[in-house]
Amino acid sequence: MYFDLNYVIEQVGKEKGIPKEIIIETLEEAMLSASKKKFGNHLDLEARYNEELGEIEVFQFKRVVEEVKDRDSEISYEEAKAHDPDCMIGDSIGIKRDTSSLGRIAAQTAKQVILQKVRNAESDVVYNEYKNKKGEIVTGVIQRVEKNHYIVNLGKGEAVLPFKEVIPGEVFKQRDRVRGYILDVEKNQKGCVITISRTHPNFLIKLFELEVPEIQEGIVKILGAAREPGERAKISVYSEDPDVDPIGACVGVKGSRVQAVVQELKGEKIDIIPWNRDPAKFICNTLAPARVSKVYINEDEHSMEIIVNDDQLSLAIGKKGQNVRLASKLTGWKIDISSESEVEKNSQMVIEELMENLGISEILARVLNDEYLRDLKDIAKLTPEELNKITSISVEDCTQIIERAKEAIGKKGLKTKEKTPQK
Repeated sequence: MYFDLNYVIEQVGKEKGIPKEIIIETLEEAMLSASKKKFGNHLDLEARYNEELGEIEVFQFKRVVEEVKDRDSEISYEEAKAHDPDCMIGDSIGIKRDTSSLGRIAAQTAKQVILQKVRNAESDVVYNEYKNKKGEIVTGVIQRVEKNHYIVNLGKGEAVLPFKEVIPGEVFKQRDRVRGYILDVEKNQKGCVITISRTHPNFLIKLFELEVPEIQEGIVKILGAAREPGERAKISVYSEDPDVDPIGACVGVKGSRVQAVVQELKGEKIDIIPWNRDPAKFICNTLAPARVSKVYINEDEHSMEIIVNDDQLSLAIGKKGQNVRLASKLTGWKIDISSESEVEKNSQMVIEELMENLGISEILARVLNDEYLRDLKDIAKLTPEELNKITSISVEDCTQIIERAKEAIGKKGLKTKEKTPQK
């Protein structure tokens, strides 16, 4: 250690981005650890960095006494005066130790402490650099491939790209450049772990933000995204300025902007959907190019029944249900799609049951069916006044219908009990 450390400290600080104070503290700890290993843990030792000499000095502290009983912790008054003429009995003085005799084992100990401290300091620097970048896109180079993830060199640190966060069909090699969305930044015993993703819906949103100036300026907003990575995606867009077409802004001249995103996502097809305050209209937009005939909304279950022409059914559902699945993810509504022939068939069955159980006309049964009053229990819960508002028939007739619904429920319950085997 008898070389100028000032230059070394400066170089390490620049290369690793570690503050000078932390490096000095690390060196002092390393020298102290090595000295105790060499001279003994029981000694009162202290390591200090001497900037003028460019070295770490080790001092052994002893108490000044008249008569020495323990040479490791005490020093005679006469001997102490040779080191410090102003010392007095009872003082504690530090005597510089010769560290040139530190052996290979002690030097190895010092090296391990330094390396560990430097790693910890590097980890802190990386964490502080990226902790506020969660949710942003970063670019790096594939450094190596491990069992279930890639290690990506980001320049100042490393990120983990799990295989499950890679677009299906993508394979990266060493030195390939890759972009990813920062999912998480956390510190643990091993250091700072940055996890990135290429499959997260927000990766798609951030790519559009990079490509579309109107989004950066806040004129156009992406209100949601849903993806099946590598296959298809949907984004909902809205413009704060009525003169700016949000879809046109995202598509770009001759599709240049959307194609740049598609290329990054390895050919993933992207549907750009105009957002609408009306949930029914919004869902109709998300199911395009399929044309919707009717929409029935169930606010309680946050679901919608979508009716389409028979020739539009497969288009609305999509390949393996992909179109309706993405529409449901994007809107947050549970969506059930049926063809008009299916609905009519099911409705006819419900209508016939209502006519039979309640003794009502087909027209009235259709009214109840269209109002989602298809279950006898739901009808039985109504008051005559509530049913009157729905059907416009007299309160007396409504009372009779509700009573018939209750009777029918009772009969069905009795039949169910009779079928139940006795234990």
